[in-house]
Amino acid sequence: MENKKNHFSDWEQLVKKQLKTENIYEVLRKNNLEGVEVQPYYQSTNEYKPLPKAEESTHLVAEYQESVADQAFAVLLNQNVEHLQEKAIFINNPDLAEHIVTDETNRYFSLIDVFSDDQSAVIDEHLAGELLSKTFEKQICIDVSLHQNAGASVIQQLAFALGKTQELTEKYGSGILTKLIYRFAVGANYFMEIAKIRAFKYLFNQYAKEFDQDLIPYIFAETSLRNKAKYDQENNLIRSTLELASAMIAGADAVFCNNYKIENPSELSSEISFKQQIVLAYESIINVFEDATSGSYYVEDITRQFAEKAWKLFLKIEEDGGYLELLKSGKIQKMIYEQAVKEQQWVEEGKIKVIGVNLYPKLDVKKSVSDLYNIKEIKKVRWAEMFE
Repeated sequence: MENKKNHFSDWEQLVKKQLKTENIYEVLRKNNLEGVEVQPYYQSTNEYKPLPKAEESTHLVAEYQESVADQAFAVLLNQNVEHLQEKAIFINNPDLAEHIVTDETNRYFSLIDVFSDDQSAVIDEHLAGELLSKTFEKQICIDVSLHQNAGASVIQQLAFALGKTQELTEKYGSGILTKLIYRFAVGANYFMEIAKIRAFKYLFNQYAKEFDQDLIPYIFAETSLRNKAKYDQENNLIRSTLELASAMIAGADAVFCNNYKIENPSELSSEISFKQQIVLAYESIINVFEDATSGSYYVEDITRQFAEKAWKLFLKIEEDGGYLELLKSGKIQKMIYEQAVKEQQWVEEGKIKVIGVNLYPKLDVKKSVSDLYNIKEIKKVRWAEMFE
């Protein structure tokens, strides 16, 4: 311990000399929109116990098309496809809930959320009943990908996921917890997105223990649309590669890459998007690790902060009536709106840099914040829309 203190003191003195200031922490502090403290130097942290994945290795999910059917073990279905065998199938279309043709050699997971996203604030009980009657491995999805794409903070996403879980638990009992799959969109802030997925594992595990269950959440992670642009669309490949990497490293059970082409997507661009995952997994094997960042002081610390702050917000949501009640009153929408506008302002000011959009831009045409966002609506908004 004494050696650590001496080393830390030596580091501080060296930095003070280099920066020519006594107030080094003020100079080195890096602001962020997530409400967490990021230190310039870590000497220790309280490590959380590493939590495993539900799957042995992360599924690389492809949107179904014949050109990748043989290469993809896991497929995303928006329409019914027969004669699939020995696949992990993620059902993405509510219309398939009743009509999907199952094969006993396949594994089935529902990505269908039964919550409304508007101020009607209801659970579709008919749809939920239909899904719960299926022999899928996971029948109901808690989807917070929309919240991320609408501009919600990490802490908000985590708290909303717990809030929606609580609503289902109250309606269907704690047995519902084994039937859930969680859908997250993974954004551009690499290490914080790793911490987001790690934090949710701890949060869900803690929540389940309230009902005497020791459970690990099944996490489906997809690339975000929020930081993608219409111009120089190949840049979107770089952005989504980093997002996929952070999801795999964090221990997501399945990952999916949205088409990198915002305009004029094709079967080829869909195939290229999927094959990013193959390159990442097969060249670096990052899809097999359970918790690759365990022991990283920085990631451990922001994981802890996310978990603590999200749990606190979740409790506040419950105290105020619950997720659906706050959605009905417009408070959830307002929370996301305020966060999204701050984030968009950082993009406009260049604090968040997006190549070809606000860094080396081709066009100077802009839309205002009021053109993009609505305080009463949760909707997907890309940063670049302000400049397109």
